[in-house]
Amino acid sequence: MTDDLDPEDRKLIVLARSARARTGAAQGAAVRDSDCRTYVAATVALPSLQLSALQVAVAMAVSSGAPGLEAAAVLGESSEDDLGRAAVRDVAPEAPVLAAGPDGSLR
Repeated sequence: MTDDLDPEDRKLIVLARSARARTGAAQGAAVRDSDCRTYVAATVALPSLQLSALQVAVAMAVSSGAPGLEAAAVLGESSEDDLGRAAVRDVAPEAPVLAAGPDGSLR
């Protein structure tokens, strides 16, 4: 599963998984900022607003004044998220984006 990951990266996967499970959303995501704070989110699917979980997590970090991002994780049946990855790259071009399936296994 995620045994070979750094404990802080493993935490991102666990948090993303819990956000998805709690909300029943398509995806869960988590990001860690450069001050080691984490932001956790789920997909937003409203008639007037569609955001991926990763987009929401990045927006939460940025709107909270995060100075940068260290890492991100996105989890779900599909971990494809070009716009979410682009949002991470806007803030931190070198930050890794971990992708995992619903059980937390890395892809």
